[in-house]
Amino acid sequence: MMRNPRLFSLPYFVLGLLFTYLAIESAHETVWNVSTIALAALAAFDFGTALRLLFASKR
Repeated sequence: MMRNPRLFSLPYFVLGLLFTYLAIESAHETVWNVSTIALAALAAFDFGTALRLLFASKR
């Protein structure tokens, strides 16, 4: 059975939104906190993975 990569992109997109929200909430005084940068990096990774799965060519 073939799995649809577009379906698998949805959880990554939702996690990217969650990590973006958490990064915004953790930036109290400045954005140069370790936690803010780590959450933003996780969000970027999740959005990148979601876009890669969304636009994956069918093989």
